[in-house]
Amino acid sequence: MIFYREAITKLVPEGTIFETIFDENGWRIGRWGSPNVTKPTKKEINDKIAELQAEYDAKEYQRDRAPNYPAIQEQLDLLYHDMTAGKGDKTGEWYKAVNKVKTDNPKPE
Repeated sequence: MIFYREAITKLVPEGTIFETIFDENGWRIGRWGSPNVTKPTKKEINDKIAELQAEYDAKEYQRDRAPNYPAIQEQLDLLYHDMTAGKGDKTGEWYKAVNKVKTDNPKPE
């Protein structure tokens, strides 16, 4: 989940929030600590949150794949043995291992 502070940092990297207020209306910036930097509007912040959340959601397949890949040391060992056996193609064990992870966790179209 993307939070407002991340969105503000992306919108105005040089801006500083000194205080955030949470009330029945949600959250708002109470004190903006950068007088020479224009404070972003709530709409700009909410739009940035939606944009960042969409980017995060679009990469879910990557997060799903990551723990399923063999460790780098194991992948290098697989590659070494594949190359030694002349299987530096789709018949090699490294390719099969990586392809299984990608097949089990496909990239959305």
